[in-house]
Amino acid sequence: MSENALRKVMDHASAGLAARKAFFDTKAELVVEIGRAMAVCLAGGGKVMFCGNGGSAADSQHLAAEFTNRFRMERPPLPGLALTTDTSALTAIGNDYSFDEVFSKQLLALGRPGDMLVGFSTSGTSTNVIRAMREAKRNNIVTVGMTGQSGAEMAGVSDFLVTVPSGDTAIIQEIHIAAGHMFCHLVDHFLFEAVSELTPYLPVSKG
Repeated sequence: MSENALRKVMDHASAGLAARKAFFDTKAELVVEIGRAMAVCLAGGGKVMFCGNGGSAADSQHLAAEFTNRFRMERPPLPGLALTTDTSALTAIGNDYSFDEVFSKQLLALGRPGDMLVGFSTSGTSTNVIRAMREAKRNNIVTVGMTGQSGAEMAGVSDFLVTVPSGDTAIIQEIHIAAGHMFCHLVDHFLFEAVSELTPYLPVSKG
């Protein structure tokens, strides 16, 4: 067996484990807060949208599918939408306008006040993601920024900023999907297992 190859595997595993532990040690409460906000959004008839590029586009589709299908428990389908999947919309907007607008134009067409947008950008500088999140905030759509250690431009457009303590894109993405799975797990918890925990956060109905 190649010692160099094995060392690469173990070095990556060690760095990933350290970053994951550091992330959940410091961000677990934030993860719960975001999961609860998603549950409030869904309980009020809203939807959760996702966007990102490359591997982050795959994460967007992955998590949207966890909502519309299921995560672990049997429960009704929930409205999750990836803005990365409609090739006609992506190519039309990219061709007629700019790749920078492929998410923001879909967001403006499909988003409604009270919805949520989760934007993935490991660098924190993806223009099309930043633009969509900026439009979301202008339209009273709650924004969650999933990024690397600096936050970069995501910080100014995120109601919830989720930073990962690593400069390695692969490790950042691995922790993003772990956090995303926890959002799904928590939504199920608040909506279907412990509704009483969510009740204080729901809007008080008038009349």
